[in-house]
Amino acid sequence: MRVMIVDDHAVVRRGIRAYLEALGEFQVVAEATDGRQALDRLREMSTHGRLPDVVLIDLLMPGMDGAEATARITRDHPDVKVVVLTGFGEMERVHTALAGGASGYLLKDAEPDEVVAALRAAARGDVFLHPSVARGLTQEVVSPSTGLGALTGRERDVLALVARGHSNQQIADELVISERTARTHVSNVLRKLQLTSRTQAALVAVRQGLVPR
Repeated sequence: MRVMIVDDHAVVRRGIRAYLEALGEFQVVAEATDGRQALDRLREMSTHGRLPDVVLIDLLMPGMDGAEATARITRDHPDVKVVVLTGFGEMERVHTALAGGASGYLLKDAEPDEVVAALRAAARGDVFLHPSVARGLTQEVVSPSTGLGALTGRERDVLALVARGHSNQQIADELVISERTARTHVSNVLRKLQLTSRTQAALVAVRQGLVPR
């Protein structure tokens, strides 16, 4: 299996490379230090018909982060699977990554065999989630969080901007995030508030005092 590793820490990349290549079934064909470099290398590899099967990517990196890179990779190279390996397990990040097309979400305290299982699952078209992430998603289904108190700080910021009439692109520009990420935040806000439109969300924001009347 051909794998690309994307992480801004060289020691992490080298450790993962050494472990995977020692197993014999994986070939690390490229590394990158951030999302933009990963996209550049994938573009180059595509011209030679030598794309990786799976990209193993961190989320928080300088330049283009892993969430935006994941969305672009799955859009530009639909046959390439993406598995997130990060230190952050907040449900907001999980939703953004999965909405962007990630085929797996692992935390960096995962066991090595879990990383291997996630890569194998992605390659065959399945999704592999870290146990704590799977529990979080299950809890949302069993007992969904609703109401203003369920919103993260970032989601409250997004709600306030929606109430001011900002488009997804304007929200992205204001918060220095991608338009896709902004769209995901808006979707999460509507879901948590059990609303169906931005107009309803704006009314809630005004009633709750997030923006002046």
